[in-house]
Amino acid sequence: MAAIDRRAIPPAAREGIWRAADGHAIRRIDWPGDAATPRGSILFLPGRGDAYEKYLETLEEWHRAGWRVTAADWRGQAGSGRLGKDAVTGHIEDFAIWIADLARLWSDWASETPGPHVLAAHSMGGHLVMRALVERRVNPDAVVLSAPMIGVNGPPLPLPVLHLVARLICRLGDPTRPAWKWSEKPGELPAGRALLLTHDPDRYADEQWWRDARPELVMGPASWRWVERAYASARLLEAPGAIEAVAVPVLILSTSADKLVSHAAALRTARRLPRGEIFAFGPEAAHEILRESDPVRRRAMAAIAAFLDRVVPAA
Repeated sequence: MAAIDRRAIPPAAREGIWRAADGHAIRRIDWPGDAATPRGSILFLPGRGDAYEKYLETLEEWHRAGWRVTAADWRGQAGSGRLGKDAVTGHIEDFAIWIADLARLWSDWASETPGPHVLAAHSMGGHLVMRALVERRVNPDAVVLSAPMIGVNGPPLPLPVLHLVARLICRLGDPTRPAWKWSEKPGELPAGRALLLTHDPDRYADEQWWRDARPELVMGPASWRWVERAYASARLLEAPGAIEAVAVPVLILSTSADKLVSHAAALRTARRLPRGEIFAFGPEAAHEILRESDPVRRRAMAAIAAFLDRVVPAA
């Protein structure tokens, strides 16, 4: 089988635009799948500050396994515009905006693609998918979450206290301002960031390559409103009975070495889910499990394939 070029749009894939309910233009990319014997369809959503270009390797692998594949930006990220006061800060007024976009995209996409329908996401995307499940805004046959942002690796304080602090900071200044410092050179990834994401230097370098090739993908820190809304949304997921009511089978890939999101929260969520499963990594994997070194990626992709073969078997 031909090698996958992570720095090129695969020949079978087509980039396009999907329109949200208010007309906002959101990028998407689609692989057609096998029309004769479709395996099913996967919709993938990336994390905060992400772009689907970073996951072309994984998306192409699923396509080659027979899946009809789609990935899309979140509104205000990558090539789908910005919602703050500058071109790089990741701002959102409320996560409910993203949930509404996801619900509509899911409805449109599921109606035009063959089942079974799988919803997959990374990091912040995993948080938003879990919330959409809790709110019954989507109805996938199976879910795969990579390092989901169910909880963040922040100060060791109770969630209500963290939320209160973020609310106060928003009131004391412009809530669209960046919540942390970025690189001194606009467009350049901050020093030391690679250690948080992956042990594979070549896959890490892919992101800068795509930022250079497509400057619209450049994004820096989140806004303080994003931080405050993230804590508010996390509190919704922590509510008793919320996650326990999600009946769909969910596979969570997580790593104890994650410095960005909470591995403990991922383990707790898998236990709370009636049909939740966890595939845990240790120090061999950083946050971006699907962009890790080959041994880790192979284990992750094999775990996903085995899970889907079991819960949504091929016809």
